[in-house]
Amino acid sequence: MTLPVIELKEAESLFDIRPLQPSLGAEISGIDLAEPLDDHRLGALQAALLHYRVLFFRDQDITREQQIAFGAAFGELEVHPVFSLPDYPQILPLISRDFVGKYRATPDSNWHADTTFRPEPSAASILRARVSPSLGGDTVFANAVAAYESLPEAVRERIDGLTAIHDPSIFIQFLDSEEKKDALRSQYPEVEHPVVRIHPETGEKLLYVNSVFTRRIKGLEQQESNRLLALLFNQFKRPEFQVRWSWRPHSIAFWDNRATQHYAVPDYNEPRHMERVTIVGDRPIGPSRTR
Repeated sequence: MTLPVIELKEAESLFDIRPLQPSLGAEISGIDLAEPLDDHRLGALQAALLHYRVLFFRDQDITREQQIAFGAAFGELEVHPVFSLPDYPQILPLISRDFVGKYRATPDSNWHADTTFRPEPSAASILRARVSPSLGGDTVFANAVAAYESLPEAVRERIDGLTAIHDPSIFIQFLDSEEKKDALRSQYPEVEHPVVRIHPETGEKLLYVNSVFTRRIKGLEQQESNRLLALLFNQFKRPEFQVRWSWRPHSIAFWDNRATQHYAVPDYNEPRHMERVTIVGDRPIGPSRTR
């Protein structure tokens, strides 16, 4: 789906944009996501997303159908291979009680980009809070471009052109039969992605390995791969590359999954119910394949 190219300055005239941190993140107001948006406004949101990398909205009491429609305006929607709502397969439910003792205490409580186990990982995600704790349960987002650019030059030169292996094995623990586990492995075998990705719309270089789905760097001994991945994973933990979002019911986060990673903070003991739609992306391309 092709939206009109809108300049950020024009987007700022269509709705209110309040930057939240220097590295990334902006809160958008003056817009009702329950209403269909014309291509001009959708293009303006796309411009803001590419610039700020993650957009936040408050008080958007939208239905599941409206959330699906909003996501579909930016492209085809994924269906998750393990988690989806029976009546709304495009929606991935994230309910805290379903994940106790698995992703540590809660869902997604490791730094990651979504669905990098796919040959064509997602381009963007739209997450809506239905139930949120009275305290805690924030999500932290990090800028993958800044994470790459701040690496020492020698490390950047080393990783440009390397590839890494990703897989969905973390989901095996949620499947209740060997048949289902074998089906997941068969449907999503190991996939190879560049360690450094070129953003398909901005042309920026960004760090494209994550602690949930990346298993090893191809061509390196496992111990060497582990050391290098640990160094790269730690880049996303630097506060200067982050923005932290405190959820309330009907809050929404819309992030560029190619240029960010996120971490759901597992510091709460009350119910937390989130629902996500995810926009299909393209095959990642690294620097060595663009020369």
